[in-house]
Amino acid sequence: MTHQLDLPIRPRRNRATPALRDLVRETTLTPADMLLPMFLHVDEHDVPIESMPGVTRWSLDGLVEEVGRVAALGIRGVVLFPKIEDVLKSPRGEECHNPDGLYPRAIRAIKDAHPDMLVITDVALDPYSSEGHDGIVAPDGRILNDETVEVLAMQAVCQADAGADVIAPSDMMDGRVEAIRDALDADGHTDVGIMSYTAKYASAFYGPFRGALDSAPKSGDKKTYQMDPGNVREALREYEQDVLEGADMVMVKPAGPYLDVIRRLADVSTVPVAAYQVSGEYLMIAAASRAGWLDERAIAIETLTGIKRAGADIVLTYYADRVAEWLQTTG
Repeated sequence: MTHQLDLPIRPRRNRATPALRDLVRETTLTPADMLLPMFLHVDEHDVPIESMPGVTRWSLDGLVEEVGRVAALGIRGVVLFPKIEDVLKSPRGEECHNPDGLYPRAIRAIKDAHPDMLVITDVALDPYSSEGHDGIVAPDGRILNDETVEVLAMQAVCQADAGADVIAPSDMMDGRVEAIRDALDADGHTDVGIMSYTAKYASAFYGPFRGALDSAPKSGDKKTYQMDPGNVREALREYEQDVLEGADMVMVKPAGPYLDVIRRLADVSTVPVAAYQVSGEYLMIAAASRAGWLDERAIAIETLTGIKRAGADIVLTYYADRVAEWLQTTG
């Protein structure tokens, strides 16, 4: 005869059925929690990105059509990243504030076709720089902070003029949030928000992204302006500065290896916290799944739930559209 333990507390009772598990679930992932990063180029054809299987670099027409599909899945916003032609790149990245450039045209096209879709724009010089850095490079190789901030402010105003809803500076220059806020307000864009890349780490997980945009540094690295992966208190310092300068949302990038940083910011933040599941995180899941070692659907949902559970209010992920479809069938 099996002995029955005298256990007044049995946590397994709350796991007994799918209905009970759904009822007591503490963290729920929904399409509205996610933003989809999207790549674009000037070419007339949509091109699969070799370094990111399952992700596409869109033409303008393809981008607008895809945004419509994504909106129908319940995703409320996209984040745009442009691949700029080499002939338009320069040491100071002047193309970044060309009102007739690829990026402003893409913003206008999306907002004309899908006015309710949030368009969140990237502010940094690396797609436009002949040096491949997020800032202006001095002859001795230093990244010039203050000179870069002036250009970033012009870039942000150009994007807002085109219809961007939220400006997302990813450059990690000091003082850029305040400069962008001042420039936007002076141009009448007081309602345009700022989602600051507050804790953007000098990570090895960005490789596939740089391949997608052809934006890798021509020399040196980004360690003098992106954060050291060993630091977390520094993230809190960056958070305090960004919020004081007018950031409406803050971000941790990458997400998966920095769940502790997400938690630390979420515990103190007075504004929403975003986290970016970056290209390297995506590629590890996609590649292992295509090799038959992982269940892509289950792993994607689990990792994104973990990022949200760590404290992220908003998750940027290349899986956003597929997860939104999967959630319709899994709940």
